[in-house]
Amino acid sequence: MLIPHLLIPTAILAMAPLGSLPAEVPQEKPVADKPTDVHPLGVGDQVPDGDVRDLAGKTVRFLGLVRQKPTVVIFYRGGWCPYCNLQMGQLMKLEPRLLGLGYQILAVSADKPEKMGESMDKHKLNYTLLSDSKLDLARSFGLVYQVDPETVEKMKSFHVNLEAASGEAHNWLPVPAAYVVDTKGRIHFSYYNPDIRVRVDPDKLFAAAENALKN
Repeated sequence: MLIPHLLIPTAILAMAPLGSLPAEVPQEKPVADKPTDVHPLGVGDQVPDGDVRDLAGKTVRFLGLVRQKPTVVIFYRGGWCPYCNLQMGQLMKLEPRLLGLGYQILAVSADKPEKMGESMDKHKLNYTLLSDSKLDLARSFGLVYQVDPETVEKMKSFHVNLEAASGEAHNWLPVPAAYVVDTKGRIHFSYYNPDIRVRVDPDKLFAAAENALKN
């Protein structure tokens, strides 16, 4: 099912050694008017901290989780998105290889915990899903844009209600993105794409994770 939206064939992928890159604490970033206007964090940046919720609705600190293990962070739109569901399946296949390297996967979306639980059960996922329903964390990453009223109504015709999914009235979404982050919170690899049909290639993501352990 194709959810109506801007489908722009633009992707940003970055991977680089971090020795010469300055550590910077990101500032809160504004909500973009459209997906192509976002300005996400990139290689060498420090990931922000923030409150997210687990499947039980318990509030946890994002950076506290990142400090436990090297981490692959995925931002996805929600369990209602067919392209996100395809990516969730790809990550499930990739997970054993990442675990073998000592990584964890944190998948963050605007879905409220109850909706995440439905996705977990439906797809039999093992990795960690986190609710960022207010999109504060995704906003700190520079990924959030405002869904225009016309698109919100079109999505409802496909039985997609953003307010019902998130429990919030903001009608914001994150641009899908993937990051490889070390235990100090430094970004070694970043990928985002305003075209909702295109996600990071699993083999490239694994190679980036493998390479990050060497730097």
